[in-house]
Amino acid sequence: MCQLARKLFAKEAAMNKRALKKALKQSIPILCSYVFISMAYGMLMAENGYPWYVALLASVIVYTGAFQFVLVSLLAGGASLGLVAVTALLMNSRQTFYSLSFVSDFRAMGRRMPYMVYTMTDESYAVNCSLECDDPDRQDVMFYVAILCRIYWLLGTVLGAGVGQSLPFDLTGIDFCMTALFVILLMDQWAHPERRKPALVGGGIAMICLLIFGSGSFMLPALLITSAVLVILNRREVKQA
Repeated sequence: MCQLARKLFAKEAAMNKRALKKALKQSIPILCSYVFISMAYGMLMAENGYPWYVALLASVIVYTGAFQFVLVSLLAGGASLGLVAVTALLMNSRQTFYSLSFVSDFRAMGRRMPYMVYTMTDESYAVNCSLECDDPDRQDVMFYVAILCRIYWLLGTVLGAGVGQSLPFDLTGIDFCMTALFVILLMDQWAHPERRKPALVGGGIAMICLLIFGSGSFMLPALLITSAVLVILNRREVKQA
């Protein structure tokens, strides 16, 4: 019995090691982007007077790159908790649909399911979609990718906050990283013709709201209206299909 248990443990350890190696390989591109983007976020937090542990705590609790940059601006501008909550919900609602794509996989992962849902990002979703369905290590690789991505982001956050607090140079303009991030996401979306409609809808509504509400108040109504319009358009496409 003990010998059988040892064999099973050795087999499981070998499978975990193999899955971890695959996850490391798959997550290298995410490492290259996450560390630098999260460093920019940490530096932005430092520029606004927040210590490194506050930046780290925000990354632990929130863990959504685009909104974390927006969160800094909202906090600095004294935004209400309601505005912060609604903005977070609208900006990250797409993660719900990401998770729905892997419901069967996540359910099969047992106690790891809540963590997988919580840590789903654009990048980890892309990696998960690239994994072979018949790969015996598929679910373990997905789990390790989620862990590694989180480590990359937290590491970059601490490094960026430390650099921003310790090095005496002007950080003015570092918040442009947020704009650059959204530009990259838009370019990626525009590269696929079937994904251009949401970008056009969002851009058009944002311009109209900017003219009506002004630069200081247009974001929330633009997000609300854009989300409503996209939901209606999606329902029509589903009915036509």
